[in-house]
Amino acid sequence: MKFTYCPHCGEKLIQKEIGDEGLIPYCTTCQKPLFPTFYTCTINLVINEYQEVALLRQDYVSTENYVCVAGYMKPGERAEDSARREIKEELGIEVQSLHYINSYPLGEKGLLMLGFVALVHKASFTLSREVDSACWFTYQEALPKMREGSTAKQLLVEGFAASLKFPKSPAQKR
Repeated sequence: MKFTYCPHCGEKLIQKEIGDEGLIPYCTTCQKPLFPTFYTCTINLVINEYQEVALLRQDYVSTENYVCVAGYMKPGERAEDSARREIKEELGIEVQSLHYINSYPLGEKGLLMLGFVALVHKASFTLSREVDSACWFTYQEALPKMREGSTAKQLLVEGFAASLKFPKSPAQKR
């Protein structure tokens, strides 16, 4: 979010040179720079012990493409806790282990998505009201079900390859 007016006093901001940052919106009344802000989310590739991935569909996003579990972080929440919470809320599944993969900035939406792989035990889903459907897919089945160029598909490719190197718990080994 880019500021035009100061959120503290309402004064119209000017552009001011701030160190190495260049021109930044600045409040002359509060004497504060107001750097653009963004929202932080987690995006989570859920993989079970059979190397299947859980993808979901939310009709308000797309009636054709599947996505990974994702959601906004709450103030004061660690990224890892957000990832676990979103997976539990949207799919009803407990995370056994969690691994950070990459960050995905979405400038056009003002988001920074932190990508994780969550290893879980295969179970039936208990879907939240915001999820219309979810399925377990093999990697090869999942690829064509996702929008080309999407962050979810990037995470699928990066995260699935990385997950093959993660240590497995005895329950995850086949």
